[in-house]
This record gives sequence, C-alpha cells and structure tokens, in this order.
Amino acid sequence: MGITSRMIPTVDASDRKREIEEKLKQEQETLSFIRENLEKSDQLTKGMVSILSSFESRLMQLENSIIPVHKQTENLQRLQENVDKTLSCMDHVISYYHVAKDTDRIIREGPTGRLDEYLACIAKIQKAVEYFQDNNPDSPELNTVKARFEKGKELLEAEFRSLLTRYSKPVPPILILDAISVDEELEVQEDVVLEHLPEAVLQDIICIAGWLVEYGRNQDFMNVYFQIRSNQLDRSIKGLKDHFRKNSANSGILYSPAVQTKRKDTPTKKAPKRPGTIRKAQNLLKQYSQHGLDGKKGGSNLTPLEGYDHDSRVKHLSDAVTEKHGAAAGKDDVLDIEIDSYIHCISAFVKLAQSEYALLAEIIPEHHQKKTFDSLIQEALDNLMLEGDNIVSAARRAIMRHDYSAVLTIFPILRHLKMNKAEFDSTLQGTAASTKNKLPTLITSMETIGAKALEEFADSIKNDPDKEYNMPKDGTVHELTSNAILFLQQLLDFHETAGAMLASQVLGDTYNIPLDPRETSSSAISYTSEFNKRLLSTYICKVLGNLQLNLLSKSKVYEDSALSAIFLHNNYNYTLKSLEKSELIQLVTVTQKKAEGSYRELIEQQIQMYQRSWLKVTEHLTDRNMPVFQPGTKLKDKERQVIKDKFKGFNDGLEELCKIQKGWAIPDKEQRDFIRQAQRRVVSDTYRAFLHRCANISFTKNPEKYHKYRPEEVEEMIGRLFDTSA
Repeated sequence: MGITSRMIPTVDASDRKREIEEKLKQEQETLSFIRENLEKSDQLTKGMVSILSSFESRLMQLENSIIPVHKQTENLQRLQENVDKTLSCMDHVISYYHVAKDTDRIIREGPTGRLDEYLACIAKIQKAVEYFQDNNPDSPELNTVKARFEKGKELLEAEFRSLLTRYSKPVPPILILDAISVDEELEVQEDVVLEHLPEAVLQDIICIAGWLVEYGRNQDFMNVYFQIRSNQLDRSIKGLKDHFRKNSANSGILYSPAVQTKRKDTPTKKAPKRPGTIRKAQNLLKQYSQHGLDGKKGGSNLTPLEGYDHDSRVKHLSDAVTEKHGAAAGKDDVLDIEIDSYIHCISAFVKLAQSEYALLAEIIPEHHQKKTFDSLIQEALDNLMLEGDNIVSAARRAIMRHDYSAVLTIFPILRHLKMNKAEFDSTLQGTAASTKNKLPTLITSMETIGAKALEEFADSIKNDPDKEYNMPKDGTVHELTSNAILFLQQLLDFHETAGAMLASQVLGDTYNIPLDPRETSSSAISYTSEFNKRLLSTYICKVLGNLQLNLLSKSKVYEDSALSAIFLHNNYNYTLKSLEKSELIQLVTVTQKKAEGSYRELIEQQIQMYQRSWLKVTEHLTDRNMPVFQPGTKLKDKERQVIKDKFKGFNDGLEELCKIQKGWAIPDKEQRDFIRQAQRRVVSDTYRAFLHRCANISFTKNPEKYHKYRPEEVEEMIGRLFDTSA
C-alpha cells in the first residue's frame, strides 16, 4: 500500500510535464508564425508606402501640368461666348436696320383680317424706334421707323373706325320694344340682350383700343367711338319712332316677331294705355274753348237724351263734335301717336344708354368712360329734350288760346318721366351736371305749364260768359259742365301726377290747405303723397264750386224760372252722377265730407222750384173764390162763371205747360220718371178732388166744353213731359 501510494503522484507529474511541453512547443510555433507574418506585413507596408509616394509624386506632376491647360480652356470658352454674344447683338442691331423693309408689305396692306400679325409687326417697329432713340438718335433710320410706326398707328385707327362704322347698326325697333316691354303675365321677365357688335369684331376693337391706349398714346379714337356710337343711338331711337308711327296708326299695338317665336301668340309690347275718354275730353275741351270762350259761335246743338250716364253723355257729346270736327279728330289721333311714341322713346333711351355703357366699358379705359359716355348720349338726349320742350311750348301756346286740353297731353308724358326718373338718373350717374339736369328741367317745365293750365281752367269755368245763344234750349246739361267733369276725370286718372304738379308750384297757400308738421322741414316743404291728394281734392272742389256759381249765373238767362230749375237740376244731377261713377266723389270728400249730400239738396231744391211752375195750373182747382151753395140750389151767373173760369184756366194752363215742357229735357231716366210721377200724382189728385166737388153742380149746358180731360188723360199728358219724340 505504501509503495503504491508514492508511485501515483510521480505518474501524474510526468504526464503533466509532457502536456506542458507540448503546449509550449505549440506556442513557440505560433509565435514563430506571427513573427514571420509581421515581417511580411512590414515588407508589404514598406512597398505600399513606396507606391503611394510614387503616386503622389505623379499626381503633383499631373496637376502642375493640367491646371494651366484648364485655365487656358476657360479663357477660350469665355472668349467664344463673348464672340457669340457680340455676333448675336450685331445680328439684332442689324435687324433693326431691316425692320422697315421687312414690315413694309404688311404695314401697307393694313390690319384687316390679320390683326395679330399686324400688331406683331407694329411691335417690331416700336422696338426699332426705341433702339435708335436710345443708341443712335441722329440716324436716318430713326426717322424711317418712326414714320413707319406712325403709318401703322394711323392704319390701326382707320381700322378701328372702319370696324365700328361697318358693324355698328341701329338696333331694330322690335328688339327695343322687347327690351322695354313688361309682360305682366310672366313672373320672371326675360332680359333681351342688345348685341351692338359681333363678338369677333368686338374683340378686335377691344384689342385695337388697348393698343392705342398703351402704345399709341392717342385718345382720338375715343372721339371716333362716341361719334359713331352716338349716331347709331340716335338712329335707333328715330327708327323706333318711325316704326311706332307706321304701326300705331293702324292697330295701336306694336307686336314683336322676335318674341312671338318664344311666346305663342303673345304680343311683346303694347302701346301704353291712355285713359278711355282722354281724346274725347280733348276734343270736347277744344270745341268748348274755341266756340265757347271766344264768343264767335253758338253753343250746344245736342239733342235731348233719353237716359244718360257718364259714358253715354261722353259718347253723345263726342259724336256731335266728331260730325263737325272730323279733320281735327284726325290731328288728335296723330297727336296720340306722337305722345305714345315719345313715351316709348324715353324708355328706349334709358335701355339703349345702359346697353351703350356696358359696351363702352369693354372698349374705353375706365378713367375715360364717364366722359365718353356723356358725349355719346348728348345728341339723342338733346333731341328727346328738344321734343319735350316742343310739347311744353305747344301746350303753352294752346293754353294761351284757352285750349286746356293741352294739359291732358302733358299728363301721361309727365307721369312716365317721373316714373322713370330714378332709372334715368342712375343711367346718367357720373355724367356732367348739365347732362343730369336736363330731365329734371323738362319735368319742372311740364309741371309749371301744367299747373298754369289747371289754374286757368278753373278760372275759365268761373268766368265763362252767360250767352243766351250758348244755352241749351231744352235745359239739358251745358257743355261747360260736361267739359269740366271730363277734365276732372282725367285728373282722377293722373291724380298723383296732377297733385304733384299743383304741389310743385306751392299752391297750398292758394287753397289754404293746412300743413302737417311732418310735411315740413327747415329748408322747404316736403310734399307727401297725402298732401298732394288733399291739394288735388281742394282744386277739384274749387272747379266744382266755380262751375256751380257759373251755372247759377247762366240759369238766369232763361226767362222761364221752371226751365232755369230744370237746367240747374240736370247739371247738378249730371255732376253728382259723374262724380259717383268715376269715383271722383272719393277724392272730393277728402276735403268736402258732405259734398254728396250738398248736391242732393241742390237737386231737390231745383225739383221743388220746377214744381212751383204747376201752381198756376193747380191754383185754378183750389177752393179760392169757389161759390158756396147748397145741394139743389141754382147757381147765379156770376158763380157759374167762376167755375167756368176755373175749368178754362186749368185746361189752358195744362195745355200750355205740356206743350212747352214736352220740349224740355231731363236726360236721366230715373230723375225724369221721378219728376213725372210726382207731378202727375199732385195734379191728378187735385184735379180729381176738383171734379168731385163739381160733380153735382150744374154750371153749364155744355159741360164737355169745360170738362175736356179725364184724370187719366191728364196723367197721360204729364207722362209725356220731357219727351221731344212724343
């Protein structure tokens, strides 16, 4: 055991030593390998360093060789570029010397049909001018290109004028009528576009105008523009006027074929409706003024009417006038057409002017538009204003002749002018004050002459002379009454215009109308619609008051008081019925609340006055002087004679009155029947009572000689009163 234990460690040490030696050997081999590799690496490094050093040396040599060459190349390139630029500049400069020659043909042929090419040539010439001015102002070439540029500009101006002249045409009347028409049946109105120039032509004109403004430094084309367009505007309005005269004379309605293709059988434009009796009123007023006031001719030749209302009376009077004044009526129809034509032309001017401004805004520079537009519309506007002034002058001359129908001519025109004034002012906004004031001046003139006519008419009603030959023999309605009512009815149709007309002359003081504080201001009276209405009401009441006073004076011309009463009754009744039917009574009652009742009282008074005429008949039937007797008592001769005289007085009076009054007239059937019935009842009852008292009295051997009429026959005779056909 001991030997064994000492031998084991010796074996382990030997093995351990052997392992260590082997590892040491391996390590030595590894170390030797590393050393060899390091030596090789050193050798390679030295070789690489040598190579890099050689490469660096060579690069330095190459750089030293290339840099000078590169610099020389850059200089050469710069020189080349300078040479190219110089040559280009030379070519460019030389081209300026050839511009005149190169553009000669195009400039001579003008811009027609090739505006773009022509403007390109002009641009070349303009650049040449600028070049020579900057670089060689003394060269002859400058004068050449300048002349060529001016020639080109002249041809552009000529082309501008030519295009405008060639393609500017008057607007057809039917298109104007479509543009100013208002179709009440259509909820949405179709705007009618007025195309003054074809689109392609318009674009050329805009292009030329732009060039002339920017490069041509010329504003003469604006004068050309407004002159040409002004002429066309005026021709358009005159064409409408001629069209209106030709067509209105036949139908009174202007149809527009242009719109009929869109709206089946619907006329686009109708002549403005004039009041139904305005021309009749003018005819009657003219006849009255010419034959009533001047005292040269007699008055009414009118036959009695079976029954009248306003329209029948107007028709009756109008027919009587027409028979004697057919030629005058023809002139009145022409005047109607002229008035309607003028009204249409006013509306047409506004529409055409608006359309012209829209066109002008595309062509004329903005800061020149208002001035050019002002010049453009002057001729047409002046012609319209001159025509309006002529209407005022004609009215003034007519009024001097006491022809007050002239004011009826002014009413529709004045109303139309005032209705369109706001749009008129808007259209002329920005024009000169003298231009904008033309319409207000015309309106003021019409209001002044109209107010004068109204005042003089009222005075003429008051001062119409009482002429025996001018009085109706049958006591019917006097022409003065008919004319006054007809005239006032026209005021009703134009009540706003008439009221403003009176207010414009500050006639409130004349009529003593109290002013509401709300209707006044510190600077002037502000005439409201309500004030104008009260003013017109007061004027109408003044005319009616003058008429009543004059009729009362005229009635005294009649020797027979009964006929005088019938005359006043007829006139008062006609006045009242006319006021009621035409609704004038509503305007009258604005200031005269009891006017209707007052007229009815006057009518009743005249009926009572007339009935008094029968007292000289019925007084024979009273108990006055009637003998007192007992039944069966024989009458004395004197007593019998009294009864005979009563019968004879009644018979003679009845026959005389029926004969006379049968020729008198009460045109109103209702009033005629009422008066007949009332008189028949009074006379018949009195006569029956008289006959009853005398029934048992023997006063004559021939009773049929005195008892000529039965009560029924008396009633029949009275029933034929006021009947010229009986």
